Amino acid sequence: MGATQNLIDTAGIQKLQTLIKSATICLMTTSLQKRPLSTRPMSTLRVDDEGNFWFFSQKTSEKNSELRENPDIQLFYTNTANSEYLTVYGQATISHNQAKIEELWSPLAKAWFSEGKEDPELTVLKVTPLEAYYWDTKHNKMVQLVKILAGSIIGRPLDDGVEGRITL
Repeated sequence: MGATQNLIDTAGIQKLQTLIKSATICLMTTSLQKRPLSTRPMSTLRVDDEGNFWFFSQKTSEKNSELRENPDIQLFYTNTANSEYLTVYGQATISHNQAKIEELWSPLAKAWFSEGKEDPELTVLKVTPLEAYYWDTKHNKMVQLVKILAGSIIGRPLDDGVEGRITL
């Protein structure tokens, strides 16, 4: 990677929202204090204007049980098409906020919650980031490849990316 660009507040939130638009599926890890870690793929519904990540989750799921024990959570996002990567460490809260369910609902969610928005198993997970770190490239794959080849010829890597801490 090349430059470091740490982002705070609004710029950090905008970066999170931009990265999530192209990589909506994450690996969500709970039970961070135990081994092996408990990880599963989850679909991100939204990153709001305060930087919170939103998900639907089944009330009786192992994930919710683990989060009730310990709300620490880690999210990992990868967009290999654009060489963008993001890790988010935060705290999760579980609720059955019907207004938030209405706001976030899409017909696709019915595949997991057959009774729709009124499904008694439907809960909302809100992940409040405490720490985030991203890696991003400045160029498309063709330019990346050329820079890698050129770097191998001249014997040193050529700057092609940016990385940084996101603080909200």
